[in-house]
Amino acid sequence: MTDSPTRILLADDHALVRRGVRLILDAEPDLTVVAEADDGAEAVAQAREHGPDLAVLDIAMPRLTGLQAARELSRTCPETRILILTMYDNEQYFFEALGAGASGYVLKSVADRDLVEACRATMRGEPFLYPGAVDALIRDHLDRVREGGTGSSRTLTDREEEILKLVAEGHTSQQIADLLVISPKTVERHRANVLQKLGLKDRLELTRYAIRVGLIEP
Repeated sequence: MTDSPTRILLADDHALVRRGVRLILDAEPDLTVVAEADDGAEAVAQAREHGPDLAVLDIAMPRLTGLQAARELSRTCPETRILILTMYDNEQYFFEALGAGASGYVLKSVADRDLVEACRATMRGEPFLYPGAVDALIRDHLDRVREGGTGSSRTLTDREEEILKLVAEGHTSQQIADLLVISPKTVERHRANVLQKLGLKDRLELTRYAIRVGLIEP
């Protein structure tokens, strides 16, 4: 371990969870929380301001999810390493987290046991895999081999995912256009593409899908 502790940004939209996780991290001499955020967009802003060594991001947060924030941090703060913290023991989220640039995936249910080691492993440049993740990786590899090398990649672009999340949160096309500084017609085109790609019919199905993949919380 180096003399200076690992500086950590902690992002979770539940203050109680943040407090509990902070207690776990700050109890270690080699780890210190230097900033907190309660949504993904704030996490990106705090990372730019504080330049932490490590960002611990909850997967389901308002405005930007942990995965969206991770992708943004990978682009704009490449020196900040990323851990995803989640209550979901879900293979899809796990693979998306790796694809978004995260070094590891920690389940909240065992954070008191795994989080400190995950932080240390990440700072050593090692991936941290929760126990079920190894099985998931092996299964995914076998599925790809069976299907002749075709794997399930993310079907939506970052912008389409952004619009899917906002639609599912109940925003109108005009509100989304204002938020993203694009025209309502462009929003509608992206929305139609999302529906077509996912084989969904309407906003209700979009919302169910967004909940299922962790873009929004039920």
